[in-house]
Amino acid sequence: MITLYGCYRSRATRPLWLLAETGTPFTHVPVIQAYRLDRPKATDAPLNTASPDFLAVAPIGQIPVLVEGDLTLTESLAITMYLARVHGGALGPASDAESALMEQWSLFAATAVEGPALDIRMVIDKGVQGAEAEAFIAISAEKLRRPLAHLARALTGAWLVGGRFTVADLNVAECVRYAAAHPTLLDEFPAVKAWLARCQARPAFAAMWAAREAEPV
Repeated sequence: MITLYGCYRSRATRPLWLLAETGTPFTHVPVIQAYRLDRPKATDAPLNTASPDFLAVAPIGQIPVLVEGDLTLTESLAITMYLARVHGGALGPASDAESALMEQWSLFAATAVEGPALDIRMVIDKGVQGAEAEAFIAISAEKLRRPLAHLARALTGAWLVGGRFTVADLNVAECVRYAAAHPTLLDEFPAVKAWLARCQARPAFAAMWAAREAEPV
């Protein structure tokens, strides 16, 4: 049986979305970030990332964490890749070439997209105003233009790999999602914007997102 540690307001959205896609049974152990403990609306999760019981599972003290049998995984994109290969059916690779492409796109998302996209999301979510914040957002957006242009060129069909929705789309979409907080950036890349909308129109994403929105900030 799969056990997934984490909360919806974290990178656990990635394996939670994939598990919703596959309908794979799993046990969800709520674990919130330790920095959220002082928030009045923090979840009442019994564990946080500094809890001794959680650190016994994942000494790195980060979420999400997946445990299945003797296997423990602590990186969200590695978790989704594993779930897609073992439990994902058509979401996973059908050949070594597809496996390589899915790994490529997942690493692309982690190295070229997530950092500056998350910077944009955090500044906007925090409501930071002023010239310094605007300059920071502009620099982060500029860092994303080449990766987003590369992604747009790759989207010759509806999906990234094999003509079907796969873990490659899910992993990249979850990183590009942060950049969607920018008011105009994705408008520069209509193919990317339309692809992200297709990803997020999936019922499994909607179910995951509804659970995230129901979780206290």
